Amino acid sequence: MGNESLNILKKFDLRHTDTRENILRGFLSKSAAMSHGDIETILMEGFDRVTIYRTLKTFVDKGIIHKILDDQGGVKYALCNTNCKSGDHHHDHVHFKCSCCGDTTCLDHVQIPSIDLPIGFKRKEINMLVQGICPNCN
Repeated sequence: MGNESLNILKKFDLRHTDTRENILRGFLSKSAAMSHGDIETILMEGFDRVTIYRTLKTFVDKGIIHKILDDQGGVKYALCNTNCKSGDHHHDHVHFKCSCCGDTTCLDHVQIPSIDLPIGFKRKEINMLVQGICPNCN
């Protein structure tokens, strides 16, 4: 996993730092989306909240991770697919949140249905969160 996180940093022209590498390792080791608090827990000590926040913002801006809006008003983050790049995310897919374990997962193969907006409205992004019970909890 260490090489993979370093390759991602190199691919997106980001300087290597311990924070960046450790956060990427966390994302690579977990299949579900993570909140800022989840990332703090994974990193344990030695990294302050502001550094983590700035790193997450950089990763979102570069197209490494994307934001997922939680049903409780919070934000979680997940790795982007290979089609994303700086300032250009392609995440027209559904997210699933398990009501038992709380994990949020990207369902890349499930497309968001087409939505016809009234004249004068312009779509910027769509967030779709389906809630239920995941296979691990079922």
